[in-house]
Order: sequence, then structure tokens, then C-alpha cells
Amino acid sequence: MTDEIVREQMEYDVVIVGAGPAGLSAAIRLKQLDPDLNVVVLEKGSEVGAHILSGAVLDPVGLDKLIPDWKAKGAPLNVPVKEDNFYVLGPAGHMRIPNWPMPPFMDNHGNYIVSMANVCRWMAAQAEELGVEIFPGMSCSALVWGGKGEVKGVVAGEMGLDSDGTPGPNYEPGMELLGKYVFLSEGVRGSLAKEVIAKFDLSKGHEPQKFGLGMKEIWEIDPAKHREGTVTHTMGWPLGANAGGGSFIYHLENNQVFVGFVVHLNYKNPYLYPYMEFQRFKHHPMVAELLKGGKRVAYGARAISEGGWQSIPKMTAPGVALLGCSAGLVNVPRIKGNHNAMLSGMDAAEAAFAAIKAGREGDELTEYEAMVRSGPIADDLKKVRNVKPMWSKWGLIASLVFGGLDMWTNQLFGFSFFGTLKHGKTDAAATGEAKDYKPIDYPKPDGKLSFDRLTNVSFAFTNHEESQPCHLRLKDSSVPITVNLPKYAEPAQRYCPAGVYEVLTDEAGNPRFQINFQNCVHCKTCDIKDPSQNINWTTPQGGDGPNYPNM
Repeated sequence: MTDEIVREQMEYDVVIVGAGPAGLSAAIRLKQLDPDLNVVVLEKGSEVGAHILSGAVLDPVGLDKLIPDWKAKGAPLNVPVKEDNFYVLGPAGHMRIPNWPMPPFMDNHGNYIVSMANVCRWMAAQAEELGVEIFPGMSCSALVWGGKGEVKGVVAGEMGLDSDGTPGPNYEPGMELLGKYVFLSEGVRGSLAKEVIAKFDLSKGHEPQKFGLGMKEIWEIDPAKHREGTVTHTMGWPLGANAGGGSFIYHLENNQVFVGFVVHLNYKNPYLYPYMEFQRFKHHPMVAELLKGGKRVAYGARAISEGGWQSIPKMTAPGVALLGCSAGLVNVPRIKGNHNAMLSGMDAAEAAFAAIKAGREGDELTEYEAMVRSGPIADDLKKVRNVKPMWSKWGLIASLVFGGLDMWTNQLFGFSFFGTLKHGKTDAAATGEAKDYKPIDYPKPDGKLSFDRLTNVSFAFTNHEESQPCHLRLKDSSVPITVNLPKYAEPAQRYCPAGVYEVLTDEAGNPRFQINFQNCVHCKTCDIKDPSQNINWTTPQGGDGPNYPNM
């Protein structure tokens, strides 16, 4: 059907998919280098920032390089870090880990507690002032290929398909936006980046990407308990030996705190319920006392790339480059990736500018790859490359000890006693069979500190037009019931932080798999963790999904 559709075309020098920190940095830098370049940014959210969710403590190194006078221009970096705490939790108590054993780059002083959604909104305004065209509500549903097999552009803005995938009465075919180069800055596990990585085998010779599921709530708390500028991270309870992960609590302005919880998706027990681990965490005495009397005002979730240096795929193919989290540039021990996303956007922009100036187009921006693998991003990621595999293989305590030692030797001497450790299995392959584990009994949410999943999803303000095709596509519709249910107790019921997947029973007592795609917050966990790799996350029509206010 789509082969028969004739679409209008618009031509640009550079087409950028995703208005996150990487894509917007690339757009701004391109226009700084040459105001006459035609640059477009396509954003699937209803507005810039609507789909941005991050912790976030921002290292301003990227912003300092991109817009040195960002303070004068009113960038929303209003809360410098004043206090930095790290705790290991037990069921009823906690132990503080002192800061002094950690390498200097782990210190958060000089960084800022921010809403990355609001930072991106501000960056979009800076880009538009320079002449960048930004189109929100424009999902990019397909790649456009050139005659030599290069990526030539994207299809954006297709809307009005009926649930069976055929054009409905209000069908709009969208447009083909073509560029000399296409930048994919879709965030973690983007659908177009996934296609490019597979087609060009960009992961060959690299470790598989690893992921975590990050869930976040914004709370308004008692002013007497609020300590603006305080950063707290925890590890340990309630996860214990069940999974790696931890929490963050960031005190920003207006008596608000960001409360977040990350579960590494390489956990084995298919009965693990990441969302309920997050809710249980808030009942720890240290956390409960902080939140008591407050109210939750927003909720969201998204996957986090955690593979680090050894999992970064080849970042270029003919006509296309992967930026930011599309390539996986998060520094896991620092819990930071936004600064590297910005730096990658600038590197890609400089490579594309030089190529276009030289009369090139549609080839590989090998200069971009070289800059990432030899510049500040490499310096940031190489010295922490073993912390994640240590944690996965040896557990929390060993990773604290040996990971700290490894970071110090990398910092001081530029080498590691451990070399470069491998990750091994994908997160999907790490899932164990249900017969080898026992179900976990989770306390019922109390409606004050902890909440049921569907109630919390309403605070993500997510919405999808129900008549459109389901964007969560099963490669084989029989697998959830015939394979995943008997073998893995169908973990999609639990790993999804938005209650999208259910196993229901019909009148005859037969189980059936239901997908409530309207609930989806675009975290991509299902695409990553499904043990049969049967779920393919694709973009819904433009503007649909969460509408995060200031995540």
C-alpha cells in the first residue's frame, strides 16, 4: 500500500530526527557554522519536550561549548548542586558512602539539577532564532533510500490510518523530507536507528547494548523538608540480589523533588516487577519521611542505554549518523548522558558542515565517528567502561570496590588492570525461565506514597488516537500465549511501566494477550526485554504519546 502513495518532497541540507539535546545541539551548531544551511528538526512529541524524560543532573560542558553565554540567554539551569549524597539502603536503614574515595569526575558540584524537557524547549527557541525549522507532532515512520543504498531522508507526518493499516477518511500521507545527510537522534532504541543498525550491521564487532528502565515521579513536598540543590543517589534495597539498579532524589526549586528509580534490564527473574520495586522503594523510612505530606504531580518512564564504551555501534552509514542515545553515550556511574548527547550533536554538525562545504552528500561522515571516538566523549566513557559489566557479573559490593579502583587507575594512569570487560548476553536473553524462580509478593500500593500503575500513568498525560494501527507490533501474535506465558510467565505484564500488556482469560478459561497501546509512554522496554524478541516498537502518529510538562 505504501509503495503506491505519492508524497510531496522537501529538500534540506540536513534532516534531524528528534528534538532532544543531541538533535537540537546539531541543529544549532550547523546554523552557527553556516547560517545559509537549510536545517530541519522533526519531533514526534506534541511539542518540543513532551517526550523528554531524564533525571537530570546536567554537566554543563556541552552547553558551555555550544552556547557559552547560556546564562545571559536565560537557560533554565537554575539549581546548582550544593550537596551530593550516596547511600546503600537496607530494609529499614541506610549507610552513607563517603564521597572522598570516588574519582573527581564523580563529583556533582558544578553541575545543575534541571528539567531536560525545559532545557530542550529553551534550546529549541535558540535554534529557531538561528533559522532552524522545527516541526513537532511529526513522527518519522520510515526511511527514504537513495539509488546507491544510502539514507536519503525520512517519511514524516503520515496520519489518519485506520486500525487495519489502510488509509482512513482523514488520511494524510505525510511528506518525504530529504537531506544531504540525515541525523538520527531519536533517543534510546529509536525505531529508525534500530533499522539502520540492523541493515548496515553497525553493531558488528561491538558488545550488545545494555539497558535500564528509569521511572520518575515529580513530588511537591513540605517546604520544611526541601533542600534545594541536594542530590541523593541510593543502591541496594529493595532490589537486593534480584536486579541491579538504584534511585535518585534531586531537590530542585519550588519545593519540588525528582524521585526516580532505575532497574537494570538484565535481571533474570521473570517475576520481577520493576514498577512495583519503585513503589516499594518509596516506603523506605528515609524516603517515606521526605515524601510524607507531599503530593506526586507527574510520572513517566523511559529506557536508558547502559552499555557504555564497548557497546557503541558504528555510528555512521551512507547518508546517516547516530547521535546521542541513539548511539548509547550514557556514562552509567555518573548517571549522565545529556552532556555527551550535546557534544555528539556538535561533532556531527561539524562533520556534515565540512562535507557539504566540500561538495559531498550521501556518503559516510567518518570524521564524525573519529571525533566521538577520540575526543571528550571517549575520555568520559572509556574510563568508566568496566563498571557496568562488573556490576552485572560480580554484584553490587564488588562493583563498588573494583569499579572504584578501575575508575581511579583509568583517571590517573589511563589504563585498566581489567582491560575492557564484555557484557555478554542481551537483556532479553538474560531472562530466566519461570520454573526456576518464585513469584514475588509485592505490597499493595497505599495511594499516598505508592500508587497503582494505571493511576500513575494518568500523570504522564499520555494519549493515542485509538483508531490508528497499534504501534506495538507482534512479529508472531501466538508467541505471548504459546511461548512467553508457559516459559516465562509472560513478563510483559510486569516489565512494562505503563500497564500496556495484559493476559486476560475468556469465558472458557483460555488466556489471551491484550495490548492497551493507548497507555504507552514510549519507554521502549518491551522492545528491549521481551525474551522472544517478538515486540517491535514503532512510532505512532505524530503528537501521540506522553505529554510531560517538566520532566
